[in-house]
Amino acid sequence: MQFDDARDYATKRLTEDLSPGLFYHSLQHTRDDVVPAVEMLADKQGITGTDVILLLTAAWFHDLGFVEQRKGHEAVGARIALEVLPKMAYGPAEVSRIQEIIMATEVPQKPADMLGEILADADLDVLGREDFLLRNRKLREELAYFGDIFTDTAWFSGQINFVSSHSYFTTAAQTIRSERKASNLADLQRRLDEAAGTSAQA
Repeated sequence: MQFDDARDYATKRLTEDLSPGLFYHSLQHTRDDVVPAVEMLADKQGITGTDVILLLTAAWFHDLGFVEQRKGHEAVGARIALEVLPKMAYGPAEVSRIQEIIMATEVPQKPADMLGEILADADLDVLGREDFLLRNRKLREELAYFGDIFTDTAWFSGQINFVSSHSYFTTAAQTIRSERKASNLADLQRRLDEAAGTSAQA
């Protein structure tokens, strides 16, 4: 498997072919959020050898479908993997596994194995990070760019529902991110309370 070629292909397309309105689902999300989280979780969960290459390849391709469409981008990313990875010495079984791992990031997440669980957790690693509110604002800006406008009350209420219903799959993510995730949820609740108070006074 020529992983460097796969990573370079994904990087090029995420740099050149994404809509400028993808303020959250950008190259930064894949390169700086998901891939480092995958590396960390794979190490903590004891993943080694070929499985690491499969996992990292899936990480680089997991949002590549955004170059074509937002809705159902996971399936598009899996299709792109099928089209290009065989040219980079990935065998049929390896490509199929990578496709399965990519699809584990589709919400609601339903990973089929440990590798899927790691990528699913890495994709939402931000929920338990200190920069959660900053990245959450980028997500809101992205949705607004494409026409999905939310009031503060609607936005924070929806985010609270999402974060509170989410659970990390791997022991590593649960251990590393749960405390900060709870803190982020409390921050969202404070912002909702402020927004509700403001709207009540208006």
